[in-house]
Amino acid sequence: MKKTLLTLAFLLAFGAALPVYAMNGHDGGAHQGSAMDHGSMAGSHDELTALGEQIVDGVKGVAHLGDVRETMAEAGQPMTHHLQIVFTDLASEKRIESGTVAVKATTPAGEELPPQTLMGMEGHFGVDLTLTEAGTYEFVIGTKLPDGKLRQFEFSATVK
Repeated sequence: MKKTLLTLAFLLAFGAALPVYAMNGHDGGAHQGSAMDHGSMAGSHDELTALGEQIVDGVKGVAHLGDVRETMAEAGQPMTHHLQIVFTDLASEKRIESGTVAVKATTPAGEELPPQTLMGMEGHFGVDLTLTEAGTYEFVIGTKLPDGKLRQFEFSATVK
């Protein structure tokens, strides 16, 4: 019950941030021609690090983290990493490409970063994060997918 309430509070907090995120050019589209065009990031998707996979209540989540420091710096942006996750419904074996997804990251020093909304992007959900401290980050990804169930996936990654 506590985990469900925590996930619900987490998702509600991100819901409030979504309109602001959308006004900043993150409308969930392909972002063609913009600094946020992840499809054209030199090497960013080729250098993704697998964070693992988890199955929660019939949904498999597979997460990756990519270093986009160079590309974002060229675009004048402070973000350093692209976090992405692919969800698959195990019963139908189909990707889940809609719903509400948000992440709360904890730094190696134990500081919780502000929650971030992951946007739907060509078969996955993704967000650019600023992870400047070297060490291991913890990521808690809360979801409310089309079936209405709240799920929480947890991953970690070491940043150099």
